[in-house]
Amino acid sequence: MERRRSWPVLCLALSLMHLSIASGELRYSVLEEQKPGSVVGNIARDLGLSAMRITERNLQVVSGSNAQYFEVNPNGVLVIRETIDRESICALSSTCSLHLQILLQNPLEIHRILVQIDDVNDNAPQFPNVNSSLEISEAAAPGTRFRLESARDPDVGINSLRTYSISSSDYFVLNVETKSDGSKFPELVLEKALDRESQAAFRLSLTAVDGGQPEKSGTTLLLIKILDVNDNAPVFDEPVKRVSLLENSPPGTLVTKLNATDVDSGINGEISYLFSKYTPERTLKMFSVDSQSGEIRVVGDVDYEEASVYDITVQARDGGSPAMEGSCNIKVEIIDVNDNTPEVTLTSLTSPIREDAETGTVIALISAKDLDSGDNGKVTLRVSQVLPFKLKSAFGEHYTLVTDGRLDREVIDEYTVVVTATDSGSPPLSSQKTFVVRLSDVNDNAPVFSQNSYSVDVAENNAPGTPIVAISSSDPDVGDNARLSYSILPTTIHGSPISSYVYINPENGNIFTMRSLDYEQMNAFKIEVQVRDAGAPPQTSNVTVHVFVVDQNDNPPIILYPTHSEDAGLQLTVLHGAPVGHRVNKIVAVDPDSGHNAWLFYSIAPGDDSSLFHIEPHTGELRTAQKLMDDEQGGKTHPAYNFIVVVRDNGQPALSTSVLVTVTVEEKSADKSTDFRITPHKGTGMTDITLYLIISLGCVSLVSLLTMAVLLVRCIRHKDGSTCCYSRTGFRSRHAYQQRAHKDLHLQLNTDGPIRYMEVVGGPQEPHTRTYRPCYSTLSSRSDFVFVKTPMLSHNNTLNMTLTRKHLMNSANEQKPPSADWRFTQNQRPGPSGAAATPEVAMGTGPWPNPPTEAEQLQVLMAAANGENLSLAL
Repeated sequence: MERRRSWPVLCLALSLMHLSIASGELRYSVLEEQKPGSVVGNIARDLGLSAMRITERNLQVVSGSNAQYFEVNPNGVLVIRETIDRESICALSSTCSLHLQILLQNPLEIHRILVQIDDVNDNAPQFPNVNSSLEISEAAAPGTRFRLESARDPDVGINSLRTYSISSSDYFVLNVETKSDGSKFPELVLEKALDRESQAAFRLSLTAVDGGQPEKSGTTLLLIKILDVNDNAPVFDEPVKRVSLLENSPPGTLVTKLNATDVDSGINGEISYLFSKYTPERTLKMFSVDSQSGEIRVVGDVDYEEASVYDITVQARDGGSPAMEGSCNIKVEIIDVNDNTPEVTLTSLTSPIREDAETGTVIALISAKDLDSGDNGKVTLRVSQVLPFKLKSAFGEHYTLVTDGRLDREVIDEYTVVVTATDSGSPPLSSQKTFVVRLSDVNDNAPVFSQNSYSVDVAENNAPGTPIVAISSSDPDVGDNARLSYSILPTTIHGSPISSYVYINPENGNIFTMRSLDYEQMNAFKIEVQVRDAGAPPQTSNVTVHVFVVDQNDNPPIILYPTHSEDAGLQLTVLHGAPVGHRVNKIVAVDPDSGHNAWLFYSIAPGDDSSLFHIEPHTGELRTAQKLMDDEQGGKTHPAYNFIVVVRDNGQPALSTSVLVTVTVEEKSADKSTDFRITPHKGTGMTDITLYLIISLGCVSLVSLLTMAVLLVRCIRHKDGSTCCYSRTGFRSRHAYQQRAHKDLHLQLNTDGPIRYMEVVGGPQEPHTRTYRPCYSTLSSRSDFVFVKTPMLSHNNTLNMTLTRKHLMNSANEQKPPSADWRFTQNQRPGPSGAAATPEVAMGTGPWPNPPTEAEQLQVLMAAANGENLSLAL
């Protein structure tokens, strides 16, 4: 019948279960003692999530207690996992609740759930003993009260102990008193005087009833024995006493001292103190009372977190027979002391995180608690200000750690985060929680080359596959983001792709040649190298490699002047009767090579007629060494002399060219001039060539004077030497590179004191125009020109110096012979007019050789300058 009556109550309780959401907290209520699987609430619905979404976000239930009373089923419903006994969890507390946390991943979220445990009337009031004994003096006056033992009901609220009742008696009635904490205790009140002789004992039934529906009760048998005589009970000065006691007070600490008096005399007036026999066990372990003095002292460990108040009943008993008692209720309030260190719990941590994570990204969920109360239990969390993180309060004592600044793995790849929890006690207590947050790499750094640009010299005639240069670069990223590959950007050289000239190892950046290089075809070019990492998206960097082809002595000298055929050789004439030392002609040769490889030396090979002539080894001037025989002596009308002239360069090994020279002796009336000087003809007319030479020399001289005037003005305007005029002290190195204003223009100066040799390497300023500025040594009043045919170089690599006949003629007329005592102080200059310096000049002790005349230079210029591309040496 009782079970049948409980079903409506259970159904009513289930119908009262409710949900509330406030301040980010879900609240549910559930009755205790329900079976596992009973529904508490629909979390998925209350959070606005589907059952599938609950599964995808890996919902987890974290309980604040050791036992796991709840779980979430696949449908997102919070159900009971283990039967809940409210009395074992919350004891006699008026309210009982369990705190849960719901963790959701992707993104990381936390929700707080409060489940209130509602009491059911599952416990009946119960007395400590089945039978209780009580002795009452027959002298007890009507109205005397006798404290009876109380029943205990673990239920709370309406289900707790409601009242007591006693079986009917003519002498006794029951009075129910309520303590300050709401608990009730029974008192037996004597209504009329007792007479031991008429009734020496009483048997009464004491019943305790709770307020549940249906109500439950417990009963004990009260055995009352009537004693004789001692009719005065001890009386306390303060029937109710309230004291305070500090937490952690050491054993022996005096709590209070009681005082009671008994008006009886003798043994009936002797008082002893003792705890009530109904005192709880925990109170007996915590305190002691001195039977003689009434002092209550500490004997256990006082802990505010275990109990904040103690209700103690002390009795004063006299020595009479029967003994009479008086009681005093002492309320001991424990004062909290800050003796508990805050606890920090790392609920969840995301590590590693991307180094480009936005500010405010959640990294960790952290909670803190302190078992103390009041200010002693207020906890604040903090992290170091030097870290790019900060704490944000989520709710209650739960916090989130978020990013608060820019992260850079290349600067710091991991952070050691120390979270410090401090309470507000005095002195404050603190604790720390340390964990590591690692950063994952993002491809945010482009590769960096070890140099801004590279310059390398490569000897011509190299074998294919010859290493040119090793390019190196670095990337501060890691993994694939730092895995580098090299490539050459597509360009063209002479119309051919650069890949046909060089290739690069994509792994180590070593550059090799694909073909043999020829200085005479191309003396410089550049390579655009790109390095790319393997990140997503990839990062790239470019660098320019300037390759300068170094000349090798691979071209023999070429005789330019006088013009001749391969079969007939050089045909020269000399006037009859020419004296010893007479200048027959000047042989001009040129070497396509450059530098020392282009220095030329002239000599006459041994032969029958070789002793009759002498050639200047450095200038190529051919002169008579002996007086030539006349017509009668030679037996010839026009005697001729044959010998071989050898022109050798200064390379290692040296290359040479030879030509057969035939010198014919003519009469003095001959029209031709062997030295190419302009001399007046005594005849009445003038030959065509003489007229042509006079007109040409006049024009060249005029243009030369104008050019020199312009150069003089420009050099005065730029005295600092930044454009074209250079002093002797301005060049000290053997090979120097002066970078011009144009990014592709380079001047290569081969200097031995004053400027004597210049190569121009660079790109034009406009696609179809070229601008040239002649430059001369300030230590010499003339500059000799040598014209060498060179192939056109691409605009991206070399500057083609194309000189017209007018430019060459103007330059030739500008030249003046140097002073006889002018000296060089360093090595030879490379090939003026196709000749090499004398040994004395090379040592700085001899004069510069006699230059060719203007007429000779003009013929050289006209013979060589056919509108072709030329390189020029100063």
